[in-house]
Amino acid sequence: MPLTLDTDEVQPPAALITAPLPARGRKRAAGGLGGGKLLPGAKVSRVLDLPQEKLIKSISAIAVSKKRAAVGFQLFVGSVVENGRELSSHDLQAQTQRLLDQLKCDAVVSEINGGRGIVNFKINQELLAKTVVQQVSKDGSEYGFKSELLSSLPRGKMLVEFSSPNVAKRFHVGHLRSTIIGNFIANLMEALGNEVTRLNYLGDWGMQFGLLGAGFQQFGCEEKLKTNPLQHLFEVYVQVNRVAEKDESVQKAAQEFLRRLEGGDPQALSMWQHFRALSIEEYDRVYKRLGVYFDEYSGESFFQDKSQDILKLLESKGLLLKSVKGTGVVDLSEKGDSSSYATVVRSDGTSLYITRDLAAAVDRMEKYHCERMIYVTDKSQENHFQHLFQILRIMGYSWAECCRHVPFGLVQGMKTRRGDVLFLEDVLDEARTRMLENMASAKTTKALDDPHDTAEKVGLAALIIQDFRGPLLSDYRFDWDWALQSRGDTGVFLQYTHARLHSLEEMCSSETSCDFNPACLQDPQALSILQHLLRYDEVLCKSCEDLQPKHIVNYLLTLSHLASVAHQALPVKGSAAEVAQARLQLFKTVRSVLASGMALLGIKPVRKM
Repeated sequence: MPLTLDTDEVQPPAALITAPLPARGRKRAAGGLGGGKLLPGAKVSRVLDLPQEKLIKSISAIAVSKKRAAVGFQLFVGSVVENGRELSSHDLQAQTQRLLDQLKCDAVVSEINGGRGIVNFKINQELLAKTVVQQVSKDGSEYGFKSELLSSLPRGKMLVEFSSPNVAKRFHVGHLRSTIIGNFIANLMEALGNEVTRLNYLGDWGMQFGLLGAGFQQFGCEEKLKTNPLQHLFEVYVQVNRVAEKDESVQKAAQEFLRRLEGGDPQALSMWQHFRALSIEEYDRVYKRLGVYFDEYSGESFFQDKSQDILKLLESKGLLLKSVKGTGVVDLSEKGDSSSYATVVRSDGTSLYITRDLAAAVDRMEKYHCERMIYVTDKSQENHFQHLFQILRIMGYSWAECCRHVPFGLVQGMKTRRGDVLFLEDVLDEARTRMLENMASAKTTKALDDPHDTAEKVGLAALIIQDFRGPLLSDYRFDWDWALQSRGDTGVFLQYTHARLHSLEEMCSSETSCDFNPACLQDPQALSILQHLLRYDEVLCKSCEDLQPKHIVNYLLTLSHLASVAHQALPVKGSAAEVAQARLQLFKTVRSVLASGMALLGIKPVRKM
């Protein structure tokens, strides 16, 4: 837990000290609530004969629950046994009792108890309140990330490839998940201290573009292209696909256009460049609405020539084989019996998606020297990335072990009032429209300078939270009515809570002072919030390790519910000055953590709604 109790009134007790950090983590984790974990350091270390740093991940803040109002930490004795040696139930209890007998209470720890392999430490509640509130105020958006718990996580250069729509097509709703998930991962890794490159790898090559090129020559209209470029290109693509299903000559025309394109034909290249530029211009407008940006736009087209270098390298290493169909394949079977292989070149010599991905991966490593490379795509591409990483390893690239695919499931049932939707902007427009209607009908809605902007931000929060609540790999059914509820576990509720707390701060701005009496924050509702805030670094650590946003989402929703209860039970206005000031500081602390957590998820907190 991010807790270092450092006060003028209390000297650090001998039994409870902050464990020293590894050298690489000292700078980020220096001092304070965010800088260390309250550990039963010296004595526990001696009793278990372990270095203190091994205890960091074995002690956690007790989770807030309706049944348990404990304030403090738990040490899991079984997880700190040296060399992972398993203990029998009897030995585990003996070790636990040994700790209980030797650890004593002091000015920081008011009570020690335990059993069944767990030692509980109840913390001095006034000291807890003072330390938590002051540390959140000091660290701001970095709160939690300075914890020793996160100090051992790897940091360095990282590339995140996400969104990756197909050129010359309107932004499909299917790319929403890749976009917001990739944005979350990039935000989280940057906050952890990584140097992150956000890359959009456009689908701007291959047979789909061959079809579009051939189709535009037959069905395209320059006037319509000027008026609504991507809508017209989409209509052309649908039309040519429909015709190609029945007319083999259209398929041949598409293959011929692709060959011309790959051969550098000026007319084909000019058409491709024009469609690509129009697409990026349109995508940038949508990304702006989502609050997403990219450091680099790349695409399959960039690696057409370099993919030939990959094929030559595979051939020189004896890895490129010819199949009976004349295609080029790489044998991925362990025994070399061709029971499993990946196709890397067509029989006519044109490249494939995986060939260009191989070239792109090699090029990125040479350019960015990343410690990690993350690909965010739907789960249907899991097999593709398994083959990609395996071929890279076979080619001798040891850094392939640092490549990771983050797959996600599909969204089902996403409809507007006009019916099923294909395009992301239709969903964003629908979310904004419905939120405007809800805000107009709500009695508590404030007068807003820009209601459309507020509705846009709240509507996007609704989309993101419904998407992020469960495991990314799971499919889920989208539900507008549920997503836009203001009182459920929704993005609207998070935005409402943030706006409510911000209004409270504005209303009580004359009473604002950093000084407060922690004795005034001993109500059960206040202690529950403080205890929950202790767990923030644990939640961040989980998300950094598995790249799942659900941990942060569920944490923020619980924090919002605790704040809602406390807002009713602990009024600021009308309370004695000392009590009001302490409560105001508590609510400012909640709003600060709520805002920084929402920002990680890609949500812009609103101040009024």
